[in-house]
Amino acid sequence: MTNPVMEGLANARHSAVHLEMRDAYQPSDPEFIAWQKGKRLDPTADRSTWWRPYLDVVTETTARGVVMRRARIVSEPVTDYIKYEYDVTFPNVAAGELVRWLSRRDAADIPLPGTDLWMFDDSSVLFTYFSGVGEVVDREWRTEPDIVEMVSSAFNAVWERATPHEEYKPV
Repeated sequence: MTNPVMEGLANARHSAVHLEMRDAYQPSDPEFIAWQKGKRLDPTADRSTWWRPYLDVVTETTARGVVMRRARIVSEPVTDYIKYEYDVTFPNVAAGELVRWLSRRDAADIPLPGTDLWMFDDSSVLFTYFSGVGEVVDREWRTEPDIVEMVSSAFNAVWERATPHEEYKPV
């Protein structure tokens, strides 16, 4: 089975956006568990100690001229999972992904889709559906123009208000 996100990135020509709105994902993730036990990535260490295969895809995608943007809407004070995400975001930025953060309070008046998503080239949306604890349950591609427009409008509103990763400090 192919990974639909990797498929979307491989086929993207000019843009890929990712909207994340949960305060926790996949609590069984071994990397998150290791982080909870004190493991930290060191940006000054050898890149092989923190580079992930996904980041090779990000580098290749952005090298083709695709602009990758990720926006995270988070509750504040943030959860331990969001602290973990913040700590492990520097490799994404190093690979060429633009990342911003927005407090849920500052997003309260933005009409948002009901779930996290990826959108590729302003033409196709990949919705990801999660269980209550944050495990991926299903994904669904949608290409209807009204859905694409709604997602584009929501993402752009979030992006405009959000704080760049380099300036955001989790509280």
